[in-house]
Order: sequence, then structure tokens, then C-alpha cells
Amino acid sequence: MLIKTLVLKKDQLTTVKENATLEEALQILEDSGFRCVPILDESGRIFRGNIYKMHIYRHKSQGGNMQLPVTYLLKNATKTIDIDSPFFKVFFNIKDLPYIAVLDENHNFYGILTHAKLLGMLSEAWNLNIGSYVLTIMSTGQQGDLFEMSKIISKYTSIAGILTLDAKKGTFVRRTLITLPAGLKPKTLAEIVDRLERKQYRVVEIDDLQTGETIRNEKNAL
Repeated sequence: MLIKTLVLKKDQLTTVKENATLEEALQILEDSGFRCVPILDESGRIFRGNIYKMHIYRHKSQGGNMQLPVTYLLKNATKTIDIDSPFFKVFFNIKDLPYIAVLDENHNFYGILTHAKLLGMLSEAWNLNIGSYVLTIMSTGQQGDLFEMSKIISKYTSIAGILTLDAKKGTFVRRTLITLPAGLKPKTLAEIVDRLERKQYRVVEIDDLQTGETIRNEKNAL
């Protein structure tokens, strides 16, 4: 249900009906300022695909018939997710799309999930109100590493967020980004880093969320 909280619902959106002409669709796009909008069937329930302003302009510049139905230049017809889709599926499907269409339990068009909403949710871990520093920690990715790192840090402070990268087959080095809470003192930070490195967890980078500065630990860099 996390996806549902991020979706822009149908009644908030600018859409085009499938019987609209390319000329009409272009006008809707120009008036709204969007580079693409969803195409729905006449009932407004079924998602047909997306129409992009650039594709209409390309068609027009080549002397194409602007009275053709908007579905002539329809794109992304199969690029949808369900309202209850697992979160990882969103990342595999949205990729280079400005948004992905979201379908309800009856496979009707519910709304869209935009890149901006998705990135906004992920960026909350770096929110200045809850974070002070982000540690980039290198480990072998062995079982228990995340637990051990969390255990070390928890002796000094709480953890505001965790993101693990390089989690794929054949990868022997794992990067873990751990966000520490706001208000953490530099002395406590130094103690955490020292304790982690004594346990062979290399802190290769420290990002200060308050100043925007990055401290790179050259001796630990790959």
C-alpha cells in the first residue's frame, strides 16, 4: 500500500480520450505544459498508453495528418503497475519514463506514479531535519555484516536510514549508506568511524548533510 500513498489520482490529472485527434491532443499538451499525458478510453477507466508532445511535433513537421486519432502515436501501452505491486517492481518498470500508470484492483486506471514522487520518498533519508551525516561503508557483503555495523552504530546513536548498493551476484564488495540522525556531535561521529574501521568496515566517504561537504577517506578508497 506504500505505492498508493505516492500516486497522483486520476481526477488530479490531465488526460486525453482515445478518440481525440492529434491536433486536439497537441492543444491539450500545450495548454497543460506537460510533455506527455495518459490516453484513456471513452469511459475514462481503461489506460491505453501515453502521448508525447515531441512525437506529435515530429509527426507534424514531417507533414503528417493531424486529424489522425491520438492512438496513432500511442506509446507505453504495457508500462503499468498494479496498486498493490511490490515496491521493487516499480524500479524495474519506471526506468526512463516520466511516470508509470497505476491500475486498481479491477485493472482500471487509478493514476500515475511520477519520478519526482519516487525520488522524493527516497530522499527523505537525507532530509536535513532528520539527518546529520551519511556514511558510505565498504564491506564484503557477508551474512551478518549489516547487523554488525548497525550494532556498532547503535551503541552511540540511532540510525535515520540505510541503503545498500552493489547487491548483485558476483559482487565481492558491498557499499552501505547509513544516515545518522540530526544533532550528532563530530566527536561521536569520529568514535563511530573509528569503531567501524577497527572491525574492518571501511568508511570511505562521509557526507555532511548540513554543510553539503563530502569527506573522502583516501586510505580506504578502492
